[in-house]
Amino acid sequence: MHHSIEVSDLSYAYPDGHQALRGVTLGIQPCEKVALVGPNGAGKSTLILHLNGILAGQGSVRVCGVEARKENFSRLRAMVGLVFQSPEDQLFSPTVYDDVAYGPLYQGLPPDEVRLRVDEALAAVRMSDYTGRVSHHLSMGEKKRIAIATVLSMKPEVLVLDEPTAGLDPRSRRSLINLLDELPLTMLVSTHDMLMVRELFPRMVIMDEGRVVADGPTAELMNDIALLETHGLERP
Repeated sequence: MHHSIEVSDLSYAYPDGHQALRGVTLGIQPCEKVALVGPNGAGKSTLILHLNGILAGQGSVRVCGVEARKENFSRLRAMVGLVFQSPEDQLFSPTVYDDVAYGPLYQGLPPDEVRLRVDEALAAVRMSDYTGRVSHHLSMGEKKRIAIATVLSMKPEVLVLDEPTAGLDPRSRRSLINLLDELPLTMLVSTHDMLMVRELFPRMVIMDEGRVVADGPTAELMNDIALLETHGLERP
């Protein structure tokens, strides 16, 4: 069976020489939900940006069997729904509808199909009433949901989120966690929110200094206080 995400011996150095990834190997099964945790600078965001070709390092990256190579980038970007930490990086159109329609329009889909995709994506994040709203007037929690809808409208196979609960008040955080729990997609989520990890993700991958230092059942790793402390993490 194909892994949804298959990363093998991936290394990456930024142009300034900083070595951000050092031989990362990781496999994620279809419909598996995995948390990616570790201190700032561990390489989590750098790893995520390799999954749809924004960055390209040494080693191999495959998503649903498709190799992350230049000629495949447009396919990869349709398959991997990447939701950035700041929704402002994803919301730039006059209305919510235009933001969510952007991907399907860019793919060249006919207007009826675009409308259907927008309706489905907004329904999935429970924001159907917001089509005519202006994205930058929304609350942070609402913006995060719309940002997720902008990738769901592309019908991705894999959803990758960077710090989804950052900046949310308790109620918005709770509703976002419920939403992620319901979505039937392969999911890799980089986060410092260890309470969410414990509640939502059966498997946890710990990164530090560009390496995967632990990978296993969340419940087991959460009980290893020494491991967590060594890598700048706190048990919730």
